[in-house]
Amino acid sequence: MAAVEALGKTVREQGPIDEKTAHLIQMAAAVAIHSEGSVHSHVRRALAAGASADEINHAIILLTSTIGFPTVSAALSWANDILAEE
Repeated sequence: MAAVEALGKTVREQGPIDEKTAHLIQMAAAVAIHSEGSVHSHVRRALAAGASADEINHAIILLTSTIGFPTVSAALSWANDILAEE
């Protein structure tokens, strides 16, 4: 796991995309593969990188036409699990 974490950090640091946007992108990918735990993790990481609740919700809602309303609805619930803690 440490190697995977180090790889993720290195890849984020090497490109032009800022950390907040990178976590929003990774969160969107987690939503698309229906990974509740990864959504939780990337919501936390996006918040730590400065994302607002509105940005997180918007990033998820933007996926509606791509992955469908049922998946987006579930993901909003998963994100809210973390946002409600804040």
